[in-house]
Amino acid sequence: MGFGDLKSPTGLQVLNNYLADKSYIEGYVPSQADVAVFEAVSGPPPADLHHALRWYNHIKSYEKEKASLPGVKKALGKYGPANVEDTTGSGATDSKDDDDIDLFGSDDEEESEEAKRLREERLAQYESKKAKKPALVAKSSILLDVKPWDDETDMAKLEECVRSIQADGLVWGSSKLVPVGYGIKKLQIQCVVEDDKVGTDMLEERITAFEDYVQSMDVAAFNKI
Repeated sequence: MGFGDLKSPTGLQVLNNYLADKSYIEGYVPSQADVAVFEAVSGPPPADLHHALRWYNHIKSYEKEKASLPGVKKALGKYGPANVEDTTGSGATDSKDDDDIDLFGSDDEEESEEAKRLREERLAQYESKKAKKPALVAKSSILLDVKPWDDETDMAKLEECVRSIQADGLVWGSSKLVPVGYGIKKLQIQCVVEDDKVGTDMLEERITAFEDYVQSMDVAAFNKI
């Protein structure tokens, strides 16, 4: 199992294909599996890898809460397609950050006293944070239908206007144009929002403010995360 080299275009393409019908690396909620793969990726995937970029931005929004996400972080070779071998190397554990220290021990038969002390110290910190059980921020995944005035509307400019909307707790995801008839296409775009900070009323107000391009906005799908 694996994704190949996640620091290469080929590995990112494997990740994108894997996430085409999945929201997360494992299961139906963000977990340590997502953290492990996220930390192995060197940065945001290219814009044309819509599924991988959508997943990357979504997991990035959990940056402050990643230690409290469920599950146990495993080697990268334990995730991904069964017919692909992981070649990323040590992946997420290559980082010098304290957060990336292996909290669950090493396969090495011997370890230095300093390494043992540091591991036990970090494990104690992890258990302390876990005991506090910080509440996860309530988030929702929303799919929006944005309709233009006619078939002459510049849809690239319309999408640019929509994505220009920035707010704390709002992350834009993948998008596509969907035919609605008579040569007219609507923009269907996904976003993830923090429920306490961003609502559909605010999105509708700000999107329809681009009245030169936008006729209306509808919520096509709304799912709690």
